[in-house]
Amino acid sequence: MTIRPATSADLPTLMTLIKRIVPLMQEAGNFQWDDQYPNEAVFNQDISRDQLWVADINGQIAGVAALTEDQEPEYAQVGFDLSQRAIVTHRLAVDPSYQGQGIAVALLNQAGKLAIERGIAFLRIDTNSENPATQRLFPKLGYQYAGEITLSFRPGLRFLAYEKQL
Repeated sequence: MTIRPATSADLPTLMTLIKRIVPLMQEAGNFQWDDQYPNEAVFNQDISRDQLWVADINGQIAGVAALTEDQEPEYAQVGFDLSQRAIVTHRLAVDPSYQGQGIAVALLNQAGKLAIERGIAFLRIDTNSENPATQRLFPKLGYQYAGEITLSFRPGLRFLAYEKQL
């Protein structure tokens, strides 16, 4: 497996990946994503900012994550100091056929590598309250649960925020 920056050539595959994942999320009661988000424009913006990463296995995209320094203002709801730089993982997804193979772990490890390269001491992430898989994964990787937040761009949903100090 190779973790590499995404390119615009990856967009069709990424959109197919999202179309496969969203129905499974919704069947499980997780309505964090839908047919409007994430979309091609969001991924294009991530690519143009060099902040979208993919897990590539023999030329197949097995997962994706946006690794940014963009912190949601709502992170202040759990006491995160937004003046501190942090690498924040957004849009983390693993192709259903590759789940359970360490793809999400590899992408989150890339977040840690970027933080170290940039001299950043914090990793932050949030997940939908209805996503038990990530709620189990994040603590295993050293993330501490910080509390529940709401996000203005996803009204009516509850999110759980996590932080890892390096």
